Amino acid sequence: MKADALRGHLDALIMAVLESEPLHGYAITEALRQRSGGALELPTGTLYPALRRLERTGYLRSRWSTVGGRRRRTYELTDAGARALATERTAWREFTGVVEEVLRPGPAH
Repeated sequence: MKADALRGHLDALIMAVLESEPLHGYAITEALRQRSGGALELPTGTLYPALRRLERTGYLRSRWSTVGGRRRRTYELTDAGARALATERTAWREFTGVVEEVLRPGPAH
């Protein structure tokens, strides 16, 4: 799936994978790939601007840590981010319900 197809949904996807534990950038990419069955292949140039944007909005916070002997910036979901994710999930369910109704085969006019 191309990164531009994710426009408008990437932030929620990132927050969802960070909901259970803090992760560094590469681990976020891997979690998205794994949870999507390989459909989401995020280029680095897409992920890091989104992480910075989410941090600026207060939905994520980051800290430097050592992972496997290497210093990495680790990101975690804030309380504000958890609330935003819950709102996004509700909006997504409503949106997909409407799309499902519109796409359902109906009588020909």
